[in-house]
Amino acid sequence: MKFSVTAAPITQDKARLRVVGVFRKRKLTRAAETLDEVLDGALSGTLKAGESDGDAGSTLLIPAAAKGVPGTVLLGLGPRKEYDAKRARKACRTIAKLLTERPGDSAALAIAELVPSDQDLRWLVRTLVAALGDAAYRFDAYKGKEDVQPVRLQRVDLHVNEDQLEDARQACQQSEAIVAGSNHARDLGNTPPNDLYPEALAESALELAKQHRKLKVTVLDEKDLEELGANAILAVGRGSEHPPRLVALDYRGAGKGEAPIVLVGKGITFDTGGISLKPGDAMDEMKYDMCGAATVLGVIKAVAELKLPLNVVGVVTSAENMPDGRASRPGDIVKTLSGQTVEILNTDAEGRLVLCDALTWVERFKPKAVIDIATLTGACIVALGHQTSAVLGNDADLIDALKKAGTASHDRAWELPLWEEYQEQLKSNFADMANIGGRPAGTITAACFLARYAENYPWAHLDIAGVAWKSGKEKGATGRPVPLLMQYLLDQANAK
Repeated sequence: MKFSVTAAPITQDKARLRVVGVFRKRKLTRAAETLDEVLDGALSGTLKAGESDGDAGSTLLIPAAAKGVPGTVLLGLGPRKEYDAKRARKACRTIAKLLTERPGDSAALAIAELVPSDQDLRWLVRTLVAALGDAAYRFDAYKGKEDVQPVRLQRVDLHVNEDQLEDARQACQQSEAIVAGSNHARDLGNTPPNDLYPEALAESALELAKQHRKLKVTVLDEKDLEELGANAILAVGRGSEHPPRLVALDYRGAGKGEAPIVLVGKGITFDTGGISLKPGDAMDEMKYDMCGAATVLGVIKAVAELKLPLNVVGVVTSAENMPDGRASRPGDIVKTLSGQTVEILNTDAEGRLVLCDALTWVERFKPKAVIDIATLTGACIVALGHQTSAVLGNDADLIDALKKAGTASHDRAWELPLWEEYQEQLKSNFADMANIGGRPAGTITAACFLARYAENYPWAHLDIAGVAWKSGKEKGATGRPVPLLMQYLLDQANAK
C-alpha cells in the first residue's frame, strides 16, 4: 500500500472512494461541504433523508452517481465538542476496516479537519496510517490460492491544508516505516516453528543486512558461544537439534563517537518448557516466544528505512527449548557469561537464561542505554492483561521515556517496582541465584534476575507476554511493541 500527501482539494482526486467527515447532527466538515457542492447536494441530501446522523465510528457509503465518478464515504465523528483522540482513533480503525475490505484499489481522505482537540496533525497521520497498515495485514504464505483474500487497496491519498503539508509528509513517512517494521515482526512471529528456528532467525537478520547498507551483522554460532562462555544460552538450546544463535545488527546513523542504544530480544523459536514440560493446551502458541527478537528485527528495519541519526544495535539471542536426553534438568547449575552461577529450578524459565548472557555480551558496545524485550512471564498477563507491556529497570529517565513513548504511540507500558526486597526470592543454597523466585510477583522476580546482569549501564526490561500476540479467532502476532520502541527512538533523535 502506497501513501501520498497532498494539499490539492479532494474534489480533484480520482480515487475510487473519497472519504470526508461528518460530525453529529449532520454537520459536514468544510471539505465535505465543498465536495457536496460538486456532487449537487448528494451528501447533504442523503443526510437529510436520515441515512446517518454522524455518530462516532459510523460510515455511510454513497455510491458513484455515474461511471468513472468516485464514490463517497461519510465518516461519522460524533459531537464536534467531544471529538478527541479516543474518538479519532475509533474513526481511523473504522475507515481502515472499510477501505481494506472493499474491492476498490484507491482511496482519498480529507483529514485536515479530523485532528482531535487533544492531539496534532502528525498524531492523526500516524494513527491513520497505522490503522490502515494493521487492517491490511495478511499472513497467507501457507494457504492455497482459493483461501487467500488479498487486500485490493493499493493507494491512499491524504488531503491536508497547505500549511500542514510538511508535517503530514514527515509523519506519513515515519508511520509507513513503523508499519513495515511491525509487519516484519508479525511475519516472523507467525511463521511456523518448523520453518523458523535459531539458524533461520539468524538468516533473516543476514537478509535484512543485505537490504540496508548501514547494517553490520554479527552471528555467533554454537562453537562461538562455547568459546565465549555463554553457557546459559547453550543450556537452553542443548535439547534441540537446532543449535542456539546470538545475532547483532549494528546500525550507525550518528557516527562512531556516539554511544549506541542497544535492543536485546528474546528469541525462543519454540518453547516446550523443556524437561519442565508445558501443558499441551495451546502449546502451538509457543512459537510466539521469539516475538521479542522479532520486535528487535522489526525496529532495526524501520530505523534503517528512516535513516535515523542514531546509533542502534539490535541483538537477538535465540534457542529452541526442547526436552531431550541432552536437555538441561531441574537442579543443573550453569556458569553464565558474567561468571555468576545459576541453579536451574525450572527449565521453563528459560528466557531469562538466554537474555542474561546477552545482557553481559552487550557491554562491549559501551551502550547509552539497553532495553530488553521478551515474552518473559505468564505472570505479566495475570497482572496487566493484554492491554499493556510491563516495564522495569534501573534508570528512571529511561523508564519514563519509554512510558511517554508508549502513551504517544498507543502501545503502552506500565511500570512495576524493582525493589531490592524481591531479590530475596532468588536465593539458592547451591549457586549465586536460582532461575525462578516462586509464584509471588513472577514478573518482578524475573526482572530482578536480569537486573543482576545489567548493572553497568542504564537498563529497562519490557515484558511483552500479554501484547505480542492474540489468541482465539484472531490468533496471530501483533507487531507490538515496535510502535513503542520506534516512538522512543524518534523522540531520542528529535532531542539531539
